Amino acid sequence: MYREFEGKNEQEAIDKAIEELNLDREDFDVEIISCQKKTLFRKGSVTIRVHVPDDKEDFPEDGSEEETMVPGQVLEPENENEKKIVSYVSQLLEKMGYPSKVEINFRRDSKLGINIDGDYSSYIIGRKGKTLDAIQLVVNVYADLLDKDYKIIIDSENYRMRHEEQIVHNALKTAEYVRRSHRSRLLAPMNPFERRLIHTALNDFDGVETKSEGEGLYKQVRILPVKKNR
Repeated sequence: MYREFEGKNEQEAIDKAIEELNLDREDFDVEIISCQKKTLFRKGSVTIRVHVPDDKEDFPEDGSEEETMVPGQVLEPENENEKKIVSYVSQLLEKMGYPSKVEINFRRDSKLGINIDGDYSSYIIGRKGKTLDAIQLVVNVYADLLDKDYKIIIDSENYRMRHEEQIVHNALKTAEYVRRSHRSRLLAPMNPFERRLIHTALNDFDGVETKSEGEGLYKQVRILPVKKNR
């Protein structure tokens, strides 16, 4: 989920977000969606889109894990909105040229897990899950029109779980290198949830620490060596 804030400049808009959402600056990502320069007849302004934690509204850098789907579990839609969401995903895939079976496989509070099964899973997932993420984004925009509290998690062939395991595996492997070489390593750009996986996985890894670097939604995690106290 996200919220939008406006200010005379980017910092003022960010300050408004911090005050209203009661978060620290490092707890959310900022995307500038419009910027109007100051002119003789118009005041300058900046509008930002803030991606915020799910317990407040999206993903924090550290916290509980995202809901994991249960392979093979199928739940029937329990209300009209769920029926509409399943139907919307099915129609979207049809229009993309990837007709597939669409089913609900978990439900918790306002979160709804949707699994896509069929012959086109590799195309639906896409390179590094980008197509799957794009489908999830579009579906969440639609679900938001039905109920602003909805959060839809789209998966196919259990990709998200496998992807999370790979991220953690690579982070542990890189952390071991950093600990042995005493040289920091900068990982590839990742979304907030992926970065949170790394921060959590390495929180108790002796000899290293992590920090996020960069601006926008996709930041990079740097793994740094830590000197032991003597």
